[in-house]
Amino acid sequence: MSLDLTWVDPPFDIVRVAHVELTVTDLAASRAFYVDVLGLVPTAETDDALYLRGYEERLHHSLVLRRGPQPLLDHIAYRVRRPEDLDGVADAYRALGCDVARVEGVELGQGPAIRLHDPLGFPLEFFHEMDQAECLLQRYDVYRGARITRADHVNVYVPDAAAGYELYRGLGFRCSEYIADDRDDTPLAVWLYRKATVHDIALTTGAGPRLHHYAFTTAETASITGLCDILAGMHRERVIERGPGRHGVSNAFFVYLRDPDGHRIELYTGDYYTGDPDHRPLRWSASDARRRTFWGHHVPDSWYEEGTPVRAPGGGPAPLVAPTADERLVTVE
Repeated sequence: MSLDLTWVDPPFDIVRVAHVELTVTDLAASRAFYVDVLGLVPTAETDDALYLRGYEERLHHSLVLRRGPQPLLDHIAYRVRRPEDLDGVADAYRALGCDVARVEGVELGQGPAIRLHDPLGFPLEFFHEMDQAECLLQRYDVYRGARITRADHVNVYVPDAAAGYELYRGLGFRCSEYIADDRDDTPLAVWLYRKATVHDIALTTGAGPRLHHYAFTTAETASITGLCDILAGMHRERVIERGPGRHGVSNAFFVYLRDPDGHRIELYTGDYYTGDPDHRPLRWSASDARRRTFWGHHVPDSWYEEGTPVRAPGGGPAPLVAPTADERLVTVE
């Protein structure tokens, strides 16, 4: 089945993916990884949570690490343009059969929000208001680690990328690129955006719902290769799961890392502008070895198979649904 690539404009405006909250089992070990090694900036810290941001970010946080009994994705958060857009988003999800809760005071620095589990099983949050933090963009004297500037996107496993695409398309997300099976044009992965870059969320066909990775933008390509040197110098090269390399889809330079709990983090730089009204999505064949790594390098099986469970409505990990396809089985590399 081919994707319907026409744009939908709903009566609310989702600006971008804004932050992710991850449950971690050892907050001190996570702090050492994200702050001391990667170089993220702490905005606030409590007995059970750490709020982090990149150097150019002006909002209170783009990552929350909260102590818990097992690694989970607690939620993905999107910012909306106006306070009243929260009502529009809530109505849209209620029409899809979702229970929507209004919350306040559950995260430091954040105003009123709505939370829900979407039809794909993902815990989501939408907010408008957040406290401002000091922008450190030109404080080069404090840059460390990977010189992370900002959060960029999430990638999630869904059993059926086409069904996931239709859900996000109805919310006003637009497609920048996608991978399809040449035999029947079935989409196997889709990149969707609200801000004018390649994506805010990517949908990867796999057992889901699970988080595949959370990505941060770095100052330059050298920031990524430099961090890999730092990790190797620390004898922590096993943290590097894939790369460094250049993606076919998105054209960005990347590396994938695994944190102390196994959460996958991507460092990412060099994608492109998608804000023109006549932007046309790029189609990649699943048999093109350059689609995932432009240089044609093999992608490890762990990258296709492993991910972070998501929090179910009642707590604990959500059950998984088997995927409708396996991209590797239609690949000729």
